[in-house]
Amino acid sequence: MFRKLVLVAAFLAFSVMVFGAFVRLSDAGLGCPDWPGCYGHVAVPQSAEARGLAQLKFPDKPFDSAKAWIEMMHRYLAGTLGLLMLAIAIYAWRKRAELRQSPALPLFLAGLVVLQALLGMWTVTMLLKPVVVSLHLLGGMATLALLCWLALLQYAAPQSVNAGKMRKLKFWSWFGFLLLVMQIALGGWVSANYAALACSDFPLCNGNWVPEMDFARGFHFLRELGMTAEGEPLSKPVLTAIHWAHRLGALIVFCYLALLAIAVVRTQGLQKYGALLLIVLCVQVVLGIGNVLLSLPLALAVAHNAAAALLLIAMVVLNFKINRIRE
Repeated sequence: MFRKLVLVAAFLAFSVMVFGAFVRLSDAGLGCPDWPGCYGHVAVPQSAEARGLAQLKFPDKPFDSAKAWIEMMHRYLAGTLGLLMLAIAIYAWRKRAELRQSPALPLFLAGLVVLQALLGMWTVTMLLKPVVVSLHLLGGMATLALLCWLALLQYAAPQSVNAGKMRKLKFWSWFGFLLLVMQIALGGWVSANYAALACSDFPLCNGNWVPEMDFARGFHFLRELGMTAEGEPLSKPVLTAIHWAHRLGALIVFCYLALLAIAVVRTQGLQKYGALLLIVLCVQVVLGIGNVLLSLPLALAVAHNAAAALLLIAMVVLNFKINRIRE
């Protein structure tokens, strides 16, 4: 039962991440201007009377049924995941003797989902403030990664192989994971600031290798959506700096993880994990380039976010396998 709960939770966490990207990219993040309901209702208002009352209650927020349903579906999925993680934490605590594992990670995940709920609320009440949106994305990725680790603990047994090379890979693999998390954070910052099309070409950026950029304003975190800390609209150089930083980070992460994947492929017992990492990495780069050249089509943009989550899972699995090696 515990294994099944954890597997379902991990799959649901991935689904919530992908659907959350769809919500953000379809501009439905404020489809419901309040939280946790929608225009003062538990569900999206359906009748003409309910919609009229909703519009009176929120006169500055035009009612859009499609966007409201997209936002509420995301909340329903996230709420289900939260309840499931709470059940996992309770089960892990009550059955800790039978499970023969510490309930610390499930309990931590239960606390993390509460934080995620708060960030989800603040995302709406603070009108998509970029730093809150980015933290919400990172919290979702952290939830997914930890659930995958917990799922692996339920099934994987230590492998007996020559651990000499494994010890060398351990540091480089964890460092690669850290680089990937930083790159995901940059990607979240691009998305939260709607800077994905600040560079309209590739490999150049607006016809230049190093275009005009304003990093100071671009990476000032305590500001409103679309505005600088001084209250002025974000300029083209500001958005370009955000996009260009993510593009440079992508180049660094691609080179590093590609070399790591090749080293893993050459290591006995880990070949398939290195191959998986290399495949997902290449797919992610192709999707990123395609988003720029095709002007960010919704399906491709969502796929780019899904591939980022899959890349995170691949790195979690790789690090887990390396850390479970025994001599």
